[in-house]
Amino acid sequence: MTTQTAFVPVAFIALTLKKVQSEVAQFDYDVVILGAGSGGYAAALRGAQLGLKVALVESDKVGGTCLHRGCIPTKAMLHSAEVADQVKEAGKLGVSAQFGGIDMAQVNKFKQGVIDRLYKGLSGLVSGRGVDLVTGHGKLVSTNAVEVDGRRLEGDNVILATGSYSRSIPGLTIEGRVMTSDQALEMDWVPTNAIVLGGGVIGLEFASVWRSFGAEVTIVEGLPNLAPNEDVAVSKVLERTFRRRGINFKTGVMVKDVTQSDDQVTLTLENDETLTGDVVLVAVGRGPNTAGLGYEDHGIKMDRGFVLTDDQLHTGVANIWATGDIVPGLQLAHRGFQQGIAVAERISGIKTPAQAEADIPRVTYCDPEIASVGLTEAQAKELHGAEAIETVEYNLAGNGRSQVLNTQGFVKLVRLAAGPVIGVHIIGSHVGELVGEAQLIVNWQAYPEDVAELVHAHPTQNEALGEAFMDLAGKPLHAHA
Repeated sequence: MTTQTAFVPVAFIALTLKKVQSEVAQFDYDVVILGAGSGGYAAALRGAQLGLKVALVESDKVGGTCLHRGCIPTKAMLHSAEVADQVKEAGKLGVSAQFGGIDMAQVNKFKQGVIDRLYKGLSGLVSGRGVDLVTGHGKLVSTNAVEVDGRRLEGDNVILATGSYSRSIPGLTIEGRVMTSDQALEMDWVPTNAIVLGGGVIGLEFASVWRSFGAEVTIVEGLPNLAPNEDVAVSKVLERTFRRRGINFKTGVMVKDVTQSDDQVTLTLENDETLTGDVVLVAVGRGPNTAGLGYEDHGIKMDRGFVLTDDQLHTGVANIWATGDIVPGLQLAHRGFQQGIAVAERISGIKTPAQAEADIPRVTYCDPEIASVGLTEAQAKELHGAEAIETVEYNLAGNGRSQVLNTQGFVKLVRLAAGPVIGVHIIGSHVGELVGEAQLIVNWQAYPEDVAELVHAHPTQNEALGEAFMDLAGKPLHAHA
């Protein structure tokens, strides 16, 4: 019996092999990133820059919460609020102007315009770097693969960067006049009387905006101070300033019940006091967006929904990493952004040092602004002992630029005795712009004598940092010895 072998043309074999390789290649990545917020897109851009083949998965839009429902839209509204306050005070500066009210349609148009321009630019960057943007709901289906609406994306590395959501309090449903920042950003009207649950960053910023827009505002904070994560001295100045602005607040008290009708919301506190308003903004923080995404199914350790990692942001499972709000710590866009860059570099073999949480700059953009980096006085004393800590406060009353801006506040420095500065805390108008120098000082472990020798331009608010460091170095000029 003779066996015949079928002849297959070489050209056909080559064509078939090329097709198979092509089909395999579309699922073959150096890194698959789940989530295109600040951490995810930063990892994608830096990874592509380093020559990695990257797939970036996003169910909504590139930019995540920060660009579309967080940092950027709130700052646009805060700018509108600042302009409103400037018009109200214009007569004192010799400028004839009259405040005619707030046009929320135009505020929202301005806000959306800022978002759209940034989104267009970011989308162009992602496309221009050759990143494969995959739109759809992604889920971790193995230690090296993410599935997106039935499509499997495999990568040598996987980065989890799925961000966070606006939390509520147990038993409180977000609906109608009870809302989170997501709904508040879409409002086309200014409340007459707003109640804000939470005196942290989100609550303070919305309270500031609504007050500038003409609303009566009451903040309810369960901890003893507003801005409870900041230095107590900063919180005290903020509270005094808010009182002068007519922003009411109640601290050290929790909510017992919330009821609403068609036209109002009634809040009952644990001390049985009641508050009534048009809206209740629930601003009690953000939770990790990890439920139902398959993380625990593949051995990733979790804690209350957060992904646990080592200081290099590795999960301890295969080549799976995590960045941003899902990793315990500060939920800040710039933290996630920097973490995304660091992870991409580590995947590429570049040694990148771990980032200490305390040394990440923090800004709250209410009026007055709060800017800080490093340890508070209380944290420093707890860590090093009271006798090992020195502090100084420089009042902005002695700063020329601050007087022009008609702002009050201070710069507070915390240092180790005879050692470096380990904390900088500032409150006043526009002081968020000062945190750049402050973070360099803390992260480079500068001594007061080092910074006191630097020249700070006059007249700027930046001079206030220089004056504070001169004081701490033992040679105060525009401060009482």
